[in-house]
Amino acid sequence: MIEFNHVSKTYKGVKALDDVSFAVGPGSVTGFLGPNGAGKSTALRILLGLSRATSGSATVLGRPYGELDRPAARVGALLDADAQHPGRTGREVLTLAATVLGLPGTRVEEVLDLVGLTGRESRRTVGGYSLGMRQRLGIAQALLGDPEVLVLDEPANGLDPQGIRWLRGLIRDLAASGRAVLLSSHLLHEVEQVADHIVMIGRGRVLAQGTAAELGRDRGLEETFIELTTHADRGAA
Repeated sequence: MIEFNHVSKTYKGVKALDDVSFAVGPGSVTGFLGPNGAGKSTALRILLGLSRATSGSATVLGRPYGELDRPAARVGALLDADAQHPGRTGREVLTLAATVLGLPGTRVEEVLDLVGLTGRESRRTVGGYSLGMRQRLGIAQALLGDPEVLVLDEPANGLDPQGIRWLRGLIRDLAASGRAVLLSSHLLHEVEQVADHIVMIGRGRVLAQGTAAELGRDRGLEETFIELTTHADRGAA
């Protein structure tokens, strides 16, 4: 449902992505791991049509994102929890998005309930939200169209332990319903618990991919990650 096929991206002569290839199938969660500057955000932006690959292709549901019919309804994405207008209420943000997608107002209530934002919280302006509340609002907006594919960039940022546990259950439920979930995160322990497949990236290149057990090699995912990325942090991306 998601496929990166030999994707490279060059900015001003510097490679942010270098021959990146991996796929995410239906009913599965893929954890996308890498240090700061590894190229994760660049890859997600290319997938969602916000940036263009220098070479290779990134497709979702078999086509480039921009060629999908009603792409925002078929692919739910959270790239930046702070990208909401601070003067609007959470409910207004979702109502506007639902109107654009041609969805009934009842869907706003459904996703608010799904992400655990109360009626009182939904009537507060986004500028007064904590980071955890903005994350929940961003996830709610990603889920509005009942999408087949979810792309989530650091969705656990700002969540308390209860919130992280809730998010873990939500992601597994989404995968269990047949959706494909691509999850970018720095929280290795959480990714290890929720992901069926893991892709590690550093300095724009895929360093390893497989299940957590395969990558941990009996010593833990964190040790493998540190070993592979020690010389690949804060790279070209």
